[in-house]
Amino acid sequence: MSETIAFQGVPGAYSDLACRHAYPGWATPPSPSFEAAMAAVRDGHADLAMLPCENSLAGRVPDIHRLLPESGLSVIGEHFERVEHCLLARPGATLAGIRRAHSHPMALGQVLKVMKELDLTPVIQADTAGAAEIIAREGTMEDAAVASALAAEVYGLEILRRNVEDALHNTTRFYVMSRERKLPPPQDIPHPVTTFVFRVRNMPAALYKALGGFATNGVNMTKLESYMLDGAFTATQFLCDVDGHPDEPNLFRALEELRYFSRELRVLGTYPASPFRLAQEGR
Repeated sequence: MSETIAFQGVPGAYSDLACRHAYPGWATPPSPSFEAAMAAVRDGHADLAMLPCENSLAGRVPDIHRLLPESGLSVIGEHFERVEHCLLARPGATLAGIRRAHSHPMALGQVLKVMKELDLTPVIQADTAGAAEIIAREGTMEDAAVASALAAEVYGLEILRRNVEDALHNTTRFYVMSRERKLPPPQDIPHPVTTFVFRVRNMPAALYKALGGFATNGVNMTKLESYMLDGAFTATQFLCDVDGHPDEPNLFRALEELRYFSRELRVLGTYPASPFRLAQEGR
Protein backbone atom coordinates (compact mmCIF):
# COMPACT_ATOMS: atom_id res chain seq x y z
CA MET A 1 0.00 0.00 0.00
CA SER A 2 1.40 3.41 -0.99
CA GLU A 3 1.96 6.19 1.50
CA THR A 4 -0.78 8.81 1.43
CA ILE A 5 -1.15 12.47 2.42
CA ALA A 6 -4.65 13.94 2.50
CA PHE A 7 -5.64 17.51 1.63
CA GLN A 8 -8.80 19.63 1.49
CA GLY A 9 -10.08 20.35 -2.00
CA VAL A 10 -10.29 18.65 -5.37
CA PRO A 11 -7.43 17.25 -7.49
CA GLY A 12 -5.25 20.03 -8.85
CA ALA A 13 -5.74 22.35 -5.87
CA TYR A 14 -2.74 24.23 -4.47
CA SER A 15 -2.92 21.96 -1.41
CA ASP A 16 -2.61 18.99 -3.77
CA LEU A 17 0.42 20.66 -5.36
CA ALA A 18 1.94 21.24 -1.90
CA CYS A 19 1.52 17.55 -1.08
CA ARG A 20 3.24 16.49 -4.30
CA HIS A 21 6.14 18.90 -3.80
CA ALA A 22 6.69 18.01 -0.14
CA TYR A 23 6.14 14.25 -0.51
CA PRO A 24 6.98 13.19 -4.09
CA GLY A 25 5.52 9.84 -5.05
CA TRP A 26 2.90 9.78 -2.31
CA ALA A 27 -0.79 9.32 -3.10
CA THR A 28 -2.78 12.54 -2.52
CA PRO A 29 -6.43 11.66 -1.76
CA PRO A 30 -8.72 14.73 -1.75
CA SER A 31 -11.11 15.54 1.13
CA PRO A 32 -14.22 17.72 1.02
CA SER A 33 -13.29 19.65 4.18
CA PHE A 34 -10.46 20.27 6.64
CA GLU A 35 -12.32 18.10 9.16
CA ALA A 36 -12.50 15.25 6.66
CA ALA A 37 -8.76 15.47 5.90
CA MET A 38 -7.98 15.31 9.62
CA ALA A 39 -10.40 12.41 10.10
CA ALA A 40 -8.73 10.50 7.26
CA VAL A 41 -5.46 10.60 9.20
CA ARG A 42 -7.06 9.94 12.57
CA ASP A 43 -8.94 6.90 11.21
CA GLY A 44 -5.90 5.46 9.42
CA HIS A 45 -7.07 6.12 5.86
CA ALA A 46 -4.14 8.50 5.27
CA ASP A 47 -0.69 8.72 6.80
CA LEU A 48 -0.51 12.52 6.91
CA ALA A 49 -2.56 15.64 6.15
CA MET A 50 -1.41 18.88 4.52
CA LEU A 51 -3.39 21.79 6.00
CA PRO A 52 -2.95 25.48 5.07
CA CYS A 53 -2.61 27.80 8.06
CA GLU A 54 -1.70 31.20 6.60
CA ASN A 55 -1.02 33.06 3.37
CA SER A 56 1.41 35.95 2.86
CA LEU A 57 -1.34 38.06 1.25
CA ALA A 58 -4.59 36.87 2.80
CA GLY A 59 -3.38 36.11 6.32
CA ARG A 60 -4.88 33.38 8.51
CA VAL A 61 -6.81 30.51 6.92
CA PRO A 62 -10.25 30.40 8.60
CA ASP A 63 -11.19 27.41 10.81
CA ILE A 64 -7.74 25.80 10.93
CA HIS A 65 -6.85 27.38 14.28
CA ARG A 66 -10.14 26.23 15.78
CA LEU A 67 -9.77 22.67 14.45
CA LEU A 68 -6.11 21.96 15.24
CA PRO A 69 -6.31 21.63 19.05
CA GLU A 70 -9.26 19.23 18.93
CA SER A 71 -8.05 17.18 15.96
CA GLY A 72 -6.18 14.58 18.00
CA LEU A 73 -3.28 15.01 15.59
CA SER A 74 0.23 16.34 15.99
CA VAL A 75 2.14 18.86 13.86
CA ILE A 76 5.23 17.09 12.50
CA GLY A 77 6.31 19.53 9.80
CA GLU A 78 5.69 22.70 7.83
CA HIS A 79 5.74 23.43 4.11
CA PHE A 80 5.70 26.72 2.21
CA GLU A 81 4.12 26.64 -1.26
CA ARG A 82 4.55 29.48 -3.74
CA VAL A 83 1.17 30.31 -5.30
CA GLU A 84 1.58 30.63 -9.08
CA HIS A 85 -1.74 31.42 -10.72
CA CYS A 86 -2.31 30.52 -14.36
CA LEU A 87 -5.07 31.42 -16.82
CA LEU A 88 -6.51 28.10 -18.00
CA ALA A 89 -8.99 27.51 -20.81
CA ARG A 90 -10.35 24.81 -23.08
CA PRO A 91 -8.07 23.69 -25.92
CA GLY A 92 -8.29 26.16 -28.81
CA ALA A 93 -9.25 29.17 -26.69
CA THR A 94 -7.16 32.35 -26.93
CA LEU A 95 -6.33 35.27 -24.66
CA ALA A 96 -8.10 37.61 -27.07
CA GLY A 97 -11.25 35.50 -26.98
CA ILE A 98 -11.81 34.94 -23.26
CA ARG A 99 -14.36 37.14 -21.49
CA ARG A 100 -14.81 35.60 -18.03
CA ALA A 101 -12.43 34.40 -15.31
CA HIS A 102 -13.69 31.76 -12.86
CA SER A 103 -12.01 31.08 -9.50
CA HIS A 104 -12.15 31.34 -5.73
CA PRO A 105 -12.73 34.97 -4.64
CA MET A 106 -9.34 35.09 -2.91
CA ALA A 107 -7.59 34.06 -6.13
CA LEU A 108 -9.59 36.56 -8.20
CA GLY A 109 -8.48 39.30 -5.83
CA GLN A 110 -4.86 38.35 -6.46
CA VAL A 111 -4.99 38.73 -10.27
CA LEU A 112 -6.55 42.18 -10.65
CA LYS A 113 -3.92 43.43 -13.11
CA VAL A 114 -4.52 40.73 -15.71
CA MET A 115 -8.29 40.99 -15.17
CA LYS A 116 -8.11 44.68 -16.03
CA GLU A 117 -5.70 44.17 -18.94
CA LEU A 118 -7.92 41.55 -20.59
CA ASP A 119 -11.21 43.15 -19.44
CA LEU A 120 -12.39 39.93 -17.80
CA THR A 121 -15.58 39.57 -15.78
CA PRO A 122 -14.97 37.68 -12.50
CA VAL A 123 -17.09 34.60 -11.79
CA ILE A 124 -16.85 33.26 -8.24
CA GLN A 125 -16.42 29.52 -7.71
CA ALA A 126 -15.85 27.44 -4.57
CA ASP A 127 -12.14 26.90 -5.22
CA THR A 128 -9.46 27.27 -7.88
CA ALA A 129 -9.20 23.65 -9.02
CA GLY A 130 -12.99 23.33 -8.92
CA ALA A 131 -13.19 26.27 -11.31
CA ALA A 132 -10.84 24.45 -13.69
CA GLU A 133 -13.00 21.35 -13.47
CA ILE A 134 -16.11 23.39 -14.33
CA ILE A 135 -14.41 24.99 -17.36
CA ALA A 136 -13.31 21.57 -18.61
CA ARG A 137 -16.81 20.12 -18.18
CA GLU A 138 -19.14 22.92 -19.28
CA GLY A 139 -17.15 26.06 -20.13
CA THR A 140 -17.12 27.86 -23.46
CA MET A 141 -14.22 29.34 -25.40
CA GLU A 142 -14.94 32.61 -23.60
CA ASP A 143 -14.38 31.12 -20.12
CA ALA A 144 -11.07 30.79 -18.29
CA ALA A 145 -10.10 29.58 -14.83
CA VAL A 146 -7.52 31.05 -12.48
CA ALA A 147 -5.81 27.99 -11.03
CA SER A 148 -2.56 26.04 -10.85
CA ALA A 149 -0.60 24.46 -13.68
CA LEU A 150 -1.38 21.12 -12.03
CA ALA A 151 -5.11 21.82 -12.48
CA ALA A 152 -4.50 22.31 -16.22
CA GLU A 153 -2.81 18.91 -16.33
CA VAL A 154 -5.52 17.17 -14.30
CA TYR A 155 -8.48 18.56 -16.29
CA GLY A 156 -6.97 18.72 -19.79
CA LEU A 157 -6.92 22.51 -20.11
CA GLU A 158 -4.44 24.78 -21.87
CA ILE A 159 -2.37 27.37 -20.04
CA LEU A 160 -2.97 30.70 -21.77
CA ARG A 161 -0.63 32.62 -19.45
CA ARG A 162 1.48 31.67 -16.42
CA ASN A 163 2.22 33.68 -13.27
CA VAL A 164 -0.65 36.13 -13.59
CA GLU A 165 -0.69 36.93 -9.85
CA ASP A 166 -0.17 40.57 -8.88
CA ALA A 167 2.34 39.80 -6.08
CA LEU A 168 5.25 37.46 -6.73
CA HIS A 169 5.69 36.77 -2.99
CA ASN A 170 2.27 35.08 -2.72
CA THR A 171 3.04 32.05 -0.54
CA THR A 172 0.94 29.71 1.61
CA ARG A 173 2.27 28.01 4.72
CA PHE A 174 1.00 24.54 5.62
CA TYR A 175 1.10 22.38 8.74
CA VAL A 176 1.84 18.69 8.14
CA MET A 177 -0.28 16.64 10.55
CA SER A 178 0.16 13.06 11.81
CA ARG A 179 -1.57 10.82 14.34
CA GLU A 180 1.87 9.96 15.80
CA ARG A 181 2.71 12.04 18.89
CA LYS A 182 6.42 11.35 19.19
CA LEU A 183 8.82 14.06 20.36
CA PRO A 184 12.37 13.28 19.18
CA PRO A 185 15.22 14.65 21.31
CA PRO A 186 16.55 18.11 20.41
CA GLN A 187 19.62 16.76 18.62
CA ASP A 188 17.37 14.86 16.18
CA ILE A 189 15.44 17.97 15.02
CA PRO A 190 17.52 20.55 13.13
CA HIS A 191 16.35 24.14 13.70
CA PRO A 192 13.26 23.06 15.69
CA VAL A 193 9.97 24.96 15.67
CA THR A 194 7.33 24.32 18.36
CA THR A 195 3.62 25.01 17.90
CA PHE A 196 1.28 25.28 20.90
CA VAL A 197 -2.04 26.77 22.04
CA PHE A 198 -2.87 28.39 25.37
CA ARG A 199 -5.52 30.38 27.23
CA VAL A 200 -4.54 32.92 29.87
CA ARG A 201 -6.02 33.22 33.34
CA ASN A 202 -8.56 35.96 34.02
CA MET A 203 -6.25 38.40 35.77
CA PRO A 204 -4.74 41.84 35.02
CA ALA A 205 -1.89 41.84 32.49
CA ALA A 206 -2.13 38.05 32.16
CA LEU A 207 -0.99 37.94 28.54
CA TYR A 208 1.93 40.30 29.23
CA LYS A 209 3.05 38.14 32.15
CA ALA A 210 2.50 34.88 30.25
CA LEU A 211 4.69 35.97 27.35
CA GLY A 212 7.37 37.60 29.47
CA GLY A 213 9.19 34.31 29.94
CA PHE A 214 9.91 34.09 26.22
CA ALA A 215 11.64 37.48 26.27
CA THR A 216 13.67 36.83 29.43
CA ASN A 217 14.77 33.41 28.15
CA GLY A 218 15.66 34.64 24.67
CA VAL A 219 13.06 32.56 22.81
CA ASN A 220 12.06 33.91 19.39
CA MET A 221 8.28 33.88 18.86
CA THR A 222 7.47 33.82 15.15
CA LYS A 223 3.67 33.61 15.34
CA LEU A 224 1.01 34.71 17.83
CA GLU A 225 -2.64 34.51 16.76
CA SER A 226 -5.70 35.04 18.94
CA TYR A 227 -9.20 33.78 18.23
CA MET A 228 -12.47 33.36 20.08
CA LEU A 229 -13.73 30.02 21.36
CA ASP A 230 -17.38 29.07 20.87
CA GLY A 231 -18.29 32.65 19.99
CA ALA A 232 -17.50 33.95 23.48
CA PHE A 233 -15.71 37.30 23.62
CA THR A 234 -14.12 36.38 26.98
CA ALA A 235 -12.82 32.97 25.87
CA THR A 236 -9.76 33.81 23.79
CA GLN A 237 -7.25 31.18 22.75
CA PHE A 238 -3.79 31.85 21.33
CA LEU A 239 -1.87 29.84 18.74
CA CYS A 240 1.91 30.27 18.81
CA ASP A 241 4.99 29.18 16.90
CA VAL A 242 8.38 29.62 18.58
CA ASP A 243 11.92 28.67 17.69
CA GLY A 244 13.26 25.85 19.81
CA HIS A 245 12.57 22.43 21.37
CA PRO A 246 10.55 22.05 24.61
CA ASP A 247 13.44 20.09 26.19
CA GLU A 248 15.95 22.87 25.55
CA PRO A 249 16.54 24.84 28.77
CA ASN A 250 15.47 28.28 27.51
CA LEU A 251 12.18 27.10 25.94
CA PHE A 252 11.52 24.74 28.89
CA ARG A 253 11.72 27.67 31.31
CA ALA A 254 9.57 29.91 29.08
CA LEU A 255 6.84 27.25 28.83
CA GLU A 256 6.93 26.69 32.60
CA GLU A 257 6.32 30.39 33.15
CA LEU A 258 3.55 30.34 30.56
CA ARG A 259 1.88 27.42 32.34
CA TYR A 260 1.76 29.41 35.57
CA PHE A 261 -0.25 32.21 33.96
CA SER A 262 -2.36 29.96 31.69
CA ARG A 263 -5.60 28.09 32.18
CA GLU A 264 -4.55 25.63 29.51
CA LEU A 265 -1.38 24.94 27.49
CA ARG A 266 -1.08 22.27 24.84
CA VAL A 267 1.97 21.62 22.69
CA LEU A 268 0.75 20.54 19.23
CA GLY A 269 4.13 19.53 17.87
CA THR A 270 7.83 20.18 17.40
CA TYR A 271 9.32 19.85 13.92
CA PRO A 272 12.23 21.03 11.73
CA ALA A 273 12.00 24.52 10.25
CA SER A 274 11.48 24.34 6.50
CA PRO A 275 14.29 25.34 4.12
CA PHE A 276 12.05 28.22 2.95
CA ARG A 277 11.83 29.63 6.48
CA LEU A 278 15.59 29.28 7.01
CA ALA A 279 16.31 31.06 3.73
CA GLN A 280 13.89 33.88 4.61
CA GLU A 281 15.60 34.32 7.98
CA GLY A 282 19.10 34.10 6.49
CA ARG A 283 20.00 30.97 8.42
